[in-house]
Amino acid sequence: MYKATVNVTLRKSILDPQGKAAHNALKNLGLNEIDQVRIGKLIELDIDAENKEEAHKVAETACSKLLANEVMEDFEIEIHEN
Repeated sequence: MYKATVNVTLRKSILDPQGKAAHNALKNLGLNEIDQVRIGKLIELDIDAENKEEAHKVAETACSKLLANEVMEDFEIEIHEN
């Protein structure tokens, strides 16, 4: 059994209104050292696979077909043994 941790973020070329709102709120709280905020999502998948490579393929397929919009988002996958 493997656990896939998937980090999905908007591509750099896509505007992030949620990140912009969070950035403005942080500035209002006096955190002026923060230059930029980008909001993404973290997804965890428990995958029953023979090996790490197979688990990665399953996670990549899940991202490509459903979990990430590849037109607007990038994703990174990390596989860990459970």
